[in-house]
Amino acid sequence: MNRSVAITGIGVVAPGGIGKKAFWDLMVSGRTATRTISFFDPSRFRSQVAAEVDFDPQRSGLSPREIRRLDRAAQFAVVSARECLADSGLEFVELDPHRTGVCVGTAVGGTTSLEREYLVISDSGRLWEVDADYASPHLFDAFIPSSLAAEVAWAAGAEGPATVVSTGCTSGIDSVGHAYDLIVEGSADVMLAGAADAPISPIAVACFDAIKATTPRNDDPEHASRPFDRTRNGFVLAEGGAMFVLEELEHARARGAHIYAVIGGYATRCNAYHMTGLKPDGTEMADAIRHAMAEARMRPEDVDYVNAHGSATKQNDRHETAAFKATLGDHAYNVPVSSIKSMIGHSLGAIGSIELAACALAIENNAVPPTANLHEPDPECDLDYVPNEARQVPVNGVLSVGSGFGGFQSAMVMTREAVDR
Repeated sequence: MNRSVAITGIGVVAPGGIGKKAFWDLMVSGRTATRTISFFDPSRFRSQVAAEVDFDPQRSGLSPREIRRLDRAAQFAVVSARECLADSGLEFVELDPHRTGVCVGTAVGGTTSLEREYLVISDSGRLWEVDADYASPHLFDAFIPSSLAAEVAWAAGAEGPATVVSTGCTSGIDSVGHAYDLIVEGSADVMLAGAADAPISPIAVACFDAIKATTPRNDDPEHASRPFDRTRNGFVLAEGGAMFVLEELEHARARGAHIYAVIGGYATRCNAYHMTGLKPDGTEMADAIRHAMAEARMRPEDVDYVNAHGSATKQNDRHETAAFKATLGDHAYNVPVSSIKSMIGHSLGAIGSIELAACALAIENNAVPPTANLHEPDPECDLDYVPNEARQVPVNGVLSVGSGFGGFQSAMVMTREAVDR
């Protein structure tokens, strides 16, 4: 059975804009949405910058009950799911609910609610023995990441496979990859897939401070995220979410759906080496890229754009630059490569899905988002990173990659048209 998978709906909640259109407008403008943290007083932290979403849950269509029940990450997932459902034009009441599934990725789940509730029940940490009577009755939902998949499934009436994928910063690619695999193998015809995270909280900021992974460039937050630049010194923490409607290709064609892109291949690997360390030769990412491209029957010259992980840490940017050279050969020097984290920061598990939205829209609009804040190229990162300004070029094939704590390396390939399997 030869089954291909189309993206027919996109929903995005991201720094700098709510919704697919606002998100893409930011992507091609080259503007940044990074700023000094406003959710709490960040003055005691080493890194005080983030990419926050200007999100009003009520204006985004959530009811008072939903606002009270849902963690901020779950709110992002539900709002972006509703947008992608509307965007797809699917009448879900006409679908077989048992052939419709959900897969949501997240790295830190209900961190925002968990930290808030801990402060309440411990009297801001004063009490060692906490009083559970003061806890929210919805605390369990924040504690169990599976609630994310349940909420999205309820929003769509999906009664098929429902899964949460948590593989650190590759969760957003891996959730879409898992949904893709379910459709290819015939376990589902339609999947809602994507990811959401809301980690801008004191506990998360403190954790990244401890390992010096985030940037201390607090005096210039708008230019703090500098992937591939010689002056880069860490990533900017962010939040957000993106969801997609994935459909079996013939199912989508039969109803005349608008097809943004076709997922051609996906692969993920773990280096089984170190929680955060990456070998400079990019071996593990290169292996994921090779397998994704082989599955898509894609040659290096078929890749028109590479959406890099581009976290702006020294070792990651070197690692994936080496991986691109190892897999694309001479074409690595010709293909545009960019990191949208330069504009919207790194939203951990969510960013992979947000980047996939950028990839699908790059195909849709024949345009490549830039790498903002790239003014002093690192000699070790010597590819075409599309500095500062978007580029209008034909985009028919896209490679997107992700790298996550724990040694995870993932790659996905999208094309404008399906390739015969």
